[in-house]
Amino acid sequence: MPRAPRRPSDEARRGAYKPRVDFSRSRRRREDGLLALRRLDRDAGLFKRRRDETSPAVHASDPAPTPAEVESPAAGARPPPTPSSPPDAEAPRDAAESELEGLSELVDKVCSDDTTSQLEATVQFRKLLSDEKNSTVIKIIRADVLPRFAEFLSRTGLPQLQMEAAWVLTNIAASDYTLLVAESGAVPRLVELLGSPNANVRHQAIWCLGNIAADLPSCRDILFDHGVVTPLLSQFREDMKIPVLRTAMWALSNLCFGKLPAEVQVKPILEIVSQLIHSADEKILADACWTVYYLCGGVDDAIQDALDAGVCPQLVNLLMHASSSVLLPVIMALARISAGDDAQVQVLIENGILNCLAQLLGRNYPKNIKKQACLIVSNIATGSKDQIQAVIDASIISPLIVILKTSETDIKKEAAWALSNAASGASSEQIQYLVSRGCLEPLCNVLTYQDPDLVYTCLEGLENILQAGEAGKKGEEESETNPYAQFILESGGLDKLEDLQDVNSERIYGLVMKLLQSYWEEEVSESDDPNIPGSNDSADSVETTSEDAAQPAAPASVADEAE
Repeated sequence: MPRAPRRPSDEARRGAYKPRVDFSRSRRRREDGLLALRRLDRDAGLFKRRRDETSPAVHASDPAPTPAEVESPAAGARPPPTPSSPPDAEAPRDAAESELEGLSELVDKVCSDDTTSQLEATVQFRKLLSDEKNSTVIKIIRADVLPRFAEFLSRTGLPQLQMEAAWVLTNIAASDYTLLVAESGAVPRLVELLGSPNANVRHQAIWCLGNIAADLPSCRDILFDHGVVTPLLSQFREDMKIPVLRTAMWALSNLCFGKLPAEVQVKPILEIVSQLIHSADEKILADACWTVYYLCGGVDDAIQDALDAGVCPQLVNLLMHASSSVLLPVIMALARISAGDDAQVQVLIENGILNCLAQLLGRNYPKNIKKQACLIVSNIATGSKDQIQAVIDASIISPLIVILKTSETDIKKEAAWALSNAASGASSEQIQYLVSRGCLEPLCNVLTYQDPDLVYTCLEGLENILQAGEAGKKGEEESETNPYAQFILESGGLDKLEDLQDVNSERIYGLVMKLLQSYWEEEVSESDDPNIPGSNDSADSVETTSEDAAQPAAPASVADEAE
């Protein structure tokens, strides 16, 4: 069928081309994509916790607590958490407002030399902060009492005053004014309190430090400057109560977000985390997995350190966990590990990750889970031919194609990366399998995506497929037609290739021209021949083939692959 000429000469095209961005390609993933994920991490994984009018459980060896000191903190699941801090049921709002009006009296008591008055006023300040209002926090900050509460942290003979002061600072640190707490002189005292003989005091100090770590990087840096890591790790003991262990694991995960200073030793952290990812408590389990995820993205060589710590088998097992609050950090941690080298990726394969991913991709899991599963497959598919074969053997290709045809755009994009990477590095036999599953049409559709790196990788995959089809022509049957080129033509893929001539990317243009001239020279000649009826520059004369054109002979279905 005649086609209207659409492509100028190479010289004219290159003369009109204006380079914009030289897109660098990374073998293991788009770096900007990882950075974008990390920018979302703080909203998805890190948060602050305001402590309500209950108190954490104490260590078994401590004196019996008062009734107000026995309940555990409310640990919200990630992401996203909701602070748990209901107003004091015994204090009506008008009473709280009245106390705010009498703030000067409370300030006088805090600044007095009478320890009873100091404790009484500190408790009242703590109750005022239970309403979570920024206006309340601002009034207390303006009263200039933060340095006084920081000073109370050093009252080793008054553990109740220490705990109440730490509680006040914890709730202020849960607000938008965390930096003021970090700069009030409280941090070195809070770190010292991690060695307190009183479990309530230790727990409250952990809680406050966790809120500070969850704020700006400058706040976290203050914690590192005062050597918080070793005292915090010393809190993890076999006899820890579950509520305290939850708070400590949460604080440690907040501390591990982002790039860690070079002096921080990652291996001791991973030794603790490798044990806690076996916890039966979902909140501890989720925070432990978030910690692995943060470390593998923020520390050089942390992927190998994590594998050496033995986290991989359990993380793969947790892919079948029923709770989404656990499954999300698990699969994101595994995605970070899959960005490692071939040997590190092979560890994941040997622990059976692909069979788990096949289940995740083939079932009705949340969008963010499927997206991360596709990313892991994509990273594995950039490896050796043996690793691509492992993807094929796990029956993952057909679910990927289904996702490319039916899912939302952002999931389609990750599935497109996975399929494009597999096609780019596949052997002739593997390409034959990919084509038999129906990969050509969705790959052609990827050519319309607004992502130059993805489009170029897809073009590389199509080139590898076309080369395999060309090699097949030289086989026993000596076919004159490249079957893969013919199907791309019939499915409208050639139109999409021609459209890419207008993309402002020199490397995309160069590869497109190479494919057009190598595999569709006859169509090019026909479209450029003025003697062919209907061949002109009018857009109305362009006749394209529908994407619903007849498919090549019987590609196998998803159900066939499962069999």
